[in-house]
Amino acid sequence: MRSLGQMSSRASENVSRRSFLQLGSLGALGLSLPDVLARHAVAQGASESKAKAVILVWLWGGPSQLDTFDPKPDAPLEYRGPFDSIPTRVPGLRVCELLPHLSKLADKYAILRSLHHESNDHGIAGTIALTGNISGAVGLGGSANGNALRPSTGSIVSRLKPVRPGGLPPYVILGTQLHQGLKRVVGEGGGTLGATFDPFRLNYEPSIGLTVPDVELPENVSAARLQARWDLLHPMEQRSLSRPHAAMDRHYELAHTLIASRQSLAALDVESEPHQVRDRYGRHRFGQCCLTARRLVEAGLPFVQVNWSTHVEGPEDAGDGGWDMHDRYFAIMQDRHGWMFDRSLSALIEDLDQRGLLATTLVVAVGEFGRTPKVNNKAGRDHWNPCYSALLAGGGVQGGRIVGSSDKRAEHPLDRPCTPADLNATILHQLGIGTTELTSVGLTPLGQPIEELF
Repeated sequence: MRSLGQMSSRASENVSRRSFLQLGSLGALGLSLPDVLARHAVAQGASESKAKAVILVWLWGGPSQLDTFDPKPDAPLEYRGPFDSIPTRVPGLRVCELLPHLSKLADKYAILRSLHHESNDHGIAGTIALTGNISGAVGLGGSANGNALRPSTGSIVSRLKPVRPGGLPPYVILGTQLHQGLKRVVGEGGGTLGATFDPFRLNYEPSIGLTVPDVELPENVSAARLQARWDLLHPMEQRSLSRPHAAMDRHYELAHTLIASRQSLAALDVESEPHQVRDRYGRHRFGQCCLTARRLVEAGLPFVQVNWSTHVEGPEDAGDGGWDMHDRYFAIMQDRHGWMFDRSLSALIEDLDQRGLLATTLVVAVGEFGRTPKVNNKAGRDHWNPCYSALLAGGGVQGGRIVGSSDKRAEHPLDRPCTPADLNATILHQLGIGTTELTSVGLTPLGQPIEELF
């Protein structure tokens, strides 16, 4: 497999006088002060990263904390639901019975049981979870927070952990744009950093395989002719003093990269994997996207997000199988979501571990919120933002740990309450991105790393 390479981005607390004296000449090249600071941080190398890559398993729609990682076997039936809890290989750590494969890997991951934030609207909660902040969020009714949209954690990584030119972008999402109903959800993109750091999207469809944007060459344009055109265009753009079309430039750059590197994309096709590996992940979209994520971080990409679904709704509704199941919840969990999630996530953790990649790859599985502890009158669970759970594995995380706890019915955090800002700060911290690096690109640090995980 072709290595896409990775540049290590590290911090520096001091910028030399020479760096500031160079600003005049760098400005002529289109570089701003934040650009200089970020590049200086890369060169000086002050922060030590524990992880080289992150795989964010995004459970869109909001899985229940009780029916995954925070079961309450002693709660009344109307709270605990019909599923039992099962022990794991870690004494005292129990998970839902729908997760038998994950139960056998409990020494490889930690469970965070005390996440919470302020909104139970999917769109707003999604923005909060992906960016750590409510700024710019848009609710189902269309009302928007008027503050500037903060970049997603993936976009921050893209800005501060660039890969070498000629490869795939550093921030890839496996899945199309997130939706709540017919409305797009904001929070996956570059925000105040700009569209240059939006994610590059790939998707896997079971009947087709890995799909990429339409970048095929016209019939009358050969690869050599494309390169000649690019060689002519690129120097002119480099000499440009004004960059009003940075987003358009990025699309041209990506198109050129993809067309010129179809072989490297073909190498990422999961169909080249042994049949038993593909079977272990599961031959459904989520399973094959988890496998693709492993291949991408193996190739050197620093941030890959796997979207469970495009829509929040369950498989029989308008969406494509999200976790937002207000009715028929337990049947869908048993027949579809539970075993798919258990099989694919356990395969990802196990596969990374066997390949020696888990120590340097942080895997985070989380949704935008949880579900109501009390079962509703439709045999389902509704939105619940006051308390929910996440799983973290690899990248310096100490396996077999439970961080934070909820009360006896999983309604509210009992101790060590954490926010999405804390979780995102933890992700960035493990990649060696802290206050110095964030402020160098004009971002205010949010949250605090959750030290108990390490």
